[in-house]
Amino acid sequence: MLGNQSVRFSKVEFYLITGLWFGVVPDTTKYAEVENGIHKRYFSGADEVSLEEIKGVVTVVDFGEAYDVVKLCLIYMLNWILMRVDERFEIPVWQFQLIEDLDAFDMFPWGAHLYRHSIYSFKHAFDGRRGWFE
Repeated sequence: MLGNQSVRFSKVEFYLITGLWFGVVPDTTKYAEVENGIHKRYFSGADEVSLEEIKGVVTVVDFGEAYDVVKLCLIYMLNWILMRVDERFEIPVWQFQLIEDLDAFDMFPWGAHLYRHSIYSFKHAFDGRRGWFE
């Protein structure tokens, strides 16, 4: 209920709003590290890379590979715009591995992944803040 109106936010509404398709989300732990991929070239294969670090690389590095800046910008946009995470957020390594194949990145069921993330965020948005509204 929103006021006195009954509302819902299902996968159907999410798809209609975003246009992102659904499907079975693959096991992201099975992505293999790409030899000399962007994760290795620009971040030395570090276990933790933040959005802030990606932003820094994109703004100062002279890219040797034409698509490297596109790949890093896609990761940045996915996390900053679509997932709305803080710039200090550590990027999951599987995203660096997936982005090496732009076709696979495009075919990934982002709707299913982001819908699940959105529902989790909605459910926990007021954790520790309930007193603000009493």
